[in-house]
Amino acid sequence: MRRTTTFGLLAACSLLAGCLGQTQQGDQARNADAKEITLTIVANAAAGGKNARGANWLQNWVIPKFTEQQKAKGVTATIKFEQNGAGDEDFKTKVALDLKTGGGGDIIEIDGIWLGEFAQAGQIKPLGDVVGNTDWDGWNQIPKAVQGLGEFDGKRYGVPMGTDGRVLFFNKKLFSQAGLPADWQPRSWQDVLDAGARLKALPGVTPIQLNAGTAMGEATTMQGVLPALAGTGKPVYENGKWQGDSAQLKDVLGLYQKIYGGGLGDPVLQQEAKGRDRSFQLFSENRIGILLESDYFWRSVTEPKNGVAKMADRDTALGWALVPARQAGAGVGGQDFVSMSGGGVRVINPNTKYPRQAWEFMQFLNSAEAVKESLAGTAQLTQRQDVNDQVLKGDPMLTFIAEKVLPITRYRPGLADYPKVSAALQQATADVVAGKSPDDAARAYREALVKAVGEGNVG
Repeated sequence: MRRTTTFGLLAACSLLAGCLGQTQQGDQARNADAKEITLTIVANAAAGGKNARGANWLQNWVIPKFTEQQKAKGVTATIKFEQNGAGDEDFKTKVALDLKTGGGGDIIEIDGIWLGEFAQAGQIKPLGDVVGNTDWDGWNQIPKAVQGLGEFDGKRYGVPMGTDGRVLFFNKKLFSQAGLPADWQPRSWQDVLDAGARLKALPGVTPIQLNAGTAMGEATTMQGVLPALAGTGKPVYENGKWQGDSAQLKDVLGLYQKIYGGGLGDPVLQQEAKGRDRSFQLFSENRIGILLESDYFWRSVTEPKNGVAKMADRDTALGWALVPARQAGAGVGGQDFVSMSGGGVRVINPNTKYPRQAWEFMQFLNSAEAVKESLAGTAQLTQRQDVNDQVLKGDPMLTFIAEKVLPITRYRPGLADYPKVSAALQQATADVVAGKSPDDAARAYREALVKAVGEGNVG
């Protein structure tokens, strides 16, 4: 699964470069009046290579613009940029090592899923502890739910970058054939199942695709289990505990049983090595009726010209709806509808020699002008509502995500144990698809969870 809809920018620098000092944390005003500053950014991006758009934006727009802005204030700013093209996990290891040893860059972009892990290790600190006053007019443009991507244990650690949202996509042509409305909006799981039952009457059509099993990996968790759990009102991690074989988890597995044991989904597809890609192709061929996915499905999969599973009539044939809670009001926070999102977060290294200037640079990177420029003319969700209002005007689907989904979304817990928990959840759905009862699958899941995280960490 694509982890973020935006390019990756990660800041780090080598200890030998001496870009950071082994300064005492908490000295938020150190070098605040410096007239010459050096800030270093290392991007997991390379011109002509990985995340090239991000590399070009940083090198050709951000650095000269910020340097010019500082010069006008009488400050000589040197912004260093080191290009990389590493895999995500390799880059995570590098950043963690830099932070652990007191080095690294001044501004670091990490995947939101890493935030809690770095925070618990003490490698990053709450933003206010690092820079002092964090007042910024930009916060008013970032929805509260999206701000949650940069928060851990109720504290703000950084500024979110672009994000995404998950919805139910549906094929309007198949819906019409089944006598279902073009403006379909289910208000419960039962409404989805009822629509699936109507679609089942169409020959050669799989009514519902809800990612399941281990072959689909994280897509099963993000486009299946976690949205469903959010719809029960009980997230996978809460109050320091991972959710075990709870009634809510059994409800989610029961939903899988109704879909795959009830002939509404294709069990074989969930076991194929490239089952997710195959589901995209089948949907574009009008052979799947309902599919839970992120906005990536709209802008990259079914996109008529360059999509991986092009739909020439996407703009008229593809519908979308909010993911309903189990029933009205049953979702997290008492919500009627739910979603899950991913994205990156920019944080400031606690060891930076220039905390106030790093915060100023952070604000610049996340300003409306900079964020809009980073898109290079493409229509894509950003963290800023004012930018979304401008760049998404001509795209009804992405506008829907920005206006309806982002205010209610949730994020994965950014903890080191999450990948192991995710794998156990994937196996639980695989067990149900293979015919095991929800109770038995939940029991096996709990056993795997205890082995992975310890009995004391399971609720």
